[in-house]
Amino acid sequence: MIRIVTAGRLRRLTEDAERARDRAREVQGQADAAWARHVREVWELTARAESEQTDAAILREDCFRLHDALTAMESDLGEREERIRLLGAELEAARLEGRSLVLLLHWGEPHSIHRSHDDAYAYAAQHGAPLGTWGPVRERPFTHVRWVSVPFVREQAVKGFRSVVARAPEVA
Repeated sequence: MIRIVTAGRLRRLTEDAERARDRAREVQGQADAAWARHVREVWELTARAESEQTDAAILREDCFRLHDALTAMESDLGEREERIRLLGAELEAARLEGRSLVLLLHWGEPHSIHRSHDDAYAYAAQHGAPLGTWGPVRERPFTHVRWVSVPFVREQAVKGFRSVVARAPEVA
């Protein structure tokens, strides 16, 4: 079949084709914009996920470190509780036997407790204190003396400790 196309029909077909091309360009622009938004969102989500994975890894490491520190602290605490228990037993035995223990001070700060002056001297010697320089405590404050040994006893009257060289408190 033969169809005759008139100039008016051809113009309308050309205009329809031009509108269709314009609409195709418009739809393509919308599709490109949607694709660009999608790519940006994927990029942002990927970056956020990677950042959160890094943060999670850092937090995991911190948790492991804290767990290790807590475990070590619990172990140290158990050891300290045992040392305190033994020291309490030693203090009680010394009190019952009527003898004193010796507090070793290093620059005026408590360093360790020993059964006798000889034990304290030997321990201080392990830390570099010369054995021939020990003598009686003079008028200088303990904070000005490198190593000082002070005998002490547990005082029931005051529910605490006192130096043997200090006067016993008067009990009313």
